[in-house]
Amino acid sequence: MTIDLHRNKTPDSRNYIFSESSFHMHQTVGREFFVKIWGLLLLLSICVSLEGQSSAKELVAKMVANESAAEQHRGHYLYVSKERSDRTGGHLWTERVAETNAGKVRMLIAEDEKPLSTDRASAERARLADIAAHPDVFQKHEQALRNDEHHAKQMLDLLPQAFLFDPPTMEGNFAHIHFRPDPAYSPKSMEERVLHAMSGSVQIDPAIRLHAIEGRMPEDVNIGFGLVATIKAGSNFATTRDRVAGDEWKTAILDTDIDGRAIFFKAIGKKEHAEHSAFKLLPIDMTVPQAVALLEQ
Repeated sequence: MTIDLHRNKTPDSRNYIFSESSFHMHQTVGREFFVKIWGLLLLLSICVSLEGQSSAKELVAKMVANESAAEQHRGHYLYVSKERSDRTGGHLWTERVAETNAGKVRMLIAEDEKPLSTDRASAERARLADIAAHPDVFQKHEQALRNDEHHAKQMLDLLPQAFLFDPPTMEGNFAHIHFRPDPAYSPKSMEERVLHAMSGSVQIDPAIRLHAIEGRMPEDVNIGFGLVATIKAGSNFATTRDRVAGDEWKTAILDTDIDGRAIFFKAIGKKEHAEHSAFKLLPIDMTVPQAVALLEQ
């Protein structure tokens, strides 16, 4: 007996029409679903089968290694940023941001949810024209920000070496791990001394990538009798990252509330809340003038 899969049995019965393309589509969806479930089961098994310091430290170390490897192949993106910080004078700035090898080119498009006035919009375009005409000056300015990003990465790299961890717990799809300073660790620099004084937590994705990290200063930290750095108790930071097009992880939410001063954080706002969205992948070799032209479109 031959069964015709291209025939509807009755007007009210299910349609058994299949095609090669739909078959492959179901295969792809099924494969992605399996990979996600497998990742969750792997993460859960790590949290359950390994207990205490060793399991948490191994998981954090693997996550840090994955982040370091991904850093070597990071792409450039266009996105929308909403930020309220010292840099914005306490106003809510909406900006379009284009990443380049020289740094992040920003174009202000609204303040406090209101479009810019004609004069201010003209001034913003003039500022961008100056950046396009002098990309070397722009790059030197952005280098200071990159240096501060390096310090943020130091915190991540320091985790497996300088902190003690509570056993992992599952929160939704993520492994949640609390950390605190390891008193046996001796900081090797001023930066490490400040970072090592923080306690906090990380959330790790099933792909063993960093989803979120937050840290808080439980007590004052003074370096050089307060002349080099003074960070007050309660100072804190938090970062949440999401997976975007191109299979990369980008910062979606950033909160910083630092009460004090540190000469090596001079370019980071002490108080900042930023939200990033609408990520679009850009050519890796995009120049500063090309980024300016893109933002002005």
